[in-house]
This record gives sequence, structure tokens and C-alpha cells, in this order.
Amino acid sequence: MEIETSTLLILAVTALLAGFFDAIAGGGGLLTLPALFIAGVDPLAAMATNKFQASSASSSAVWAFARKRMIQWRTDWPMALLSFAGGAAGALSISLLDRAVLEATAPFLLIAVAAYFALSPKLEDQDRKRRLSYFYFTLVVAPGIGFYDGIFGPGTGSFFMVAFTLLLGQHLMQAICSSKLLNASCNLGALSVFAFGGAIIWPLALAMAACAILGAQLGARCALYFGPQLIKPLLITVCCLMAVKLLLGDGHPVAEWLRAYTALR
Repeated sequence: MEIETSTLLILAVTALLAGFFDAIAGGGGLLTLPALFIAGVDPLAAMATNKFQASSASSSAVWAFARKRMIQWRTDWPMALLSFAGGAAGALSISLLDRAVLEATAPFLLIAVAAYFALSPKLEDQDRKRRLSYFYFTLVVAPGIGFYDGIFGPGTGSFFMVAFTLLLGQHLMQAICSSKLLNASCNLGALSVFAFGGAIIWPLALAMAACAILGAQLGARCALYFGPQLIKPLLITVCCLMAVKLLLGDGHPVAEWLRAYTALR
């Protein structure tokens, strides 16, 4: 597929912004994937190309956090491994499962995530009581959210963050670091499936990945510098924007109801 230079530049800038937001609060895919569709990229190629740039950005963010010794490798690497497997399984299951269910329920889950962080004023100050063992979190939660990322994706980083804070009792800064590791892992798992299928548009993917990495590095540094003062409000805002974007998307029951209501008036 031939990509015009102006379109390539627009997509690259979009990837930079997506990488920045993704490193802090997630949601970058809701910028890049629609941009690829608008540019006329085939849906399967768009998903595969988007997953490559997303994997590059999330892996870059992990590197930035790891350099600051913010990743708890001893407890997190088994979770990352099963998250990888979940992402690959989700990508393999795209043609087998009904995505309409995920499209309908994901916005409400994102609203719940935003409400949880908004109503937890002390979340950033201290660790909380652990509600689930690391064993069951690794066995069930990590591959479950990873599977969701492979088959659909929006809000994966936010879902990981609320899982780490609510179920494992981590403080917000540690949760974002662990979440980014697992998010990178499931991205790579899904990417391995797409790459094997040969659907990636490599020139476009590489250009977007380079900008996404730059954005992720900037985002990770902002997260480390500003801490919860930046992460928490941005996370709430991104979750709400993602929910609205999905609710008003074509085919969602809420969007269809609004169109029908407007037509009646």
C-alpha cells in the first residue's frame, strides 16, 4: 500500500501523542487506530501495524521505568509471561469471538475505572490491603486482561492499573510501572500473531514506532517527575474520553439509541 508523505507525517505525530499518553495512563490506541482507518489502511493491516507501534512504545516505557529500578522483576516476570500468552491467544481468537460484546461493555468498565481512581483520594500515598495472592493474579488476571488486549484492546493499561491497586494493593506509581510491563507483554504476544500473518505495513509501522517510542520516553519521564499529581487526573480523564469515544462509535447500542432519539425529535 502506498502512503502519501503528508499522511505518513500525520500518522507519525499521532503515534507520538499516543505514546506519550499511553506511557502515563493508557488509551493511545484510540488515537492511532482510528487515524489508520481514516488513512484508508485495511482493517487487519491497521490492527497489525498499530500493534507494532504500540508494542514499541510500551516496551520503551518499560525500559525507562526499569532504568529507575521501578520494575519489580521477581514478582512481575511470571505475570508478564502469562500476559504475553493471553495477548497471543486473544489475537488468535479475533475471528472466533463476538467483539460486539466487548464493544458494548468496555465503555462502562472504563467509567468504573475512572470512578474508582476519582473516589480513592489516598490511592497514591500508600500501599493498600492485598485482596488476591500473586499466584492467582498471575494465573487468572494477567492472562485475562492480556486476552482482552489481543482481541480488542482499548483501556488495557487502565484495567491493569486498577487490578494492581485494587487486588494487589500497590500504590499508584508502582501500579503504573507493573501495568506497563504487562501491557507491553500482551502487546508483544498479539504482535507475534499479527507478524506471523504478514499483515504489518513495515514502512508505516517503523515510522510510527519511532515517534511512539519518543512519546513514550517523554511520558515516562513526566510520570516519574510529576508522580501521582499528573498520573491520577490524566488517568481519570483518559478513561472518560475512551468511554465516550467507544459509546459514540458506530454500532454501539448507546450511539444507536441517540441516533434514533434524535430522529424522533
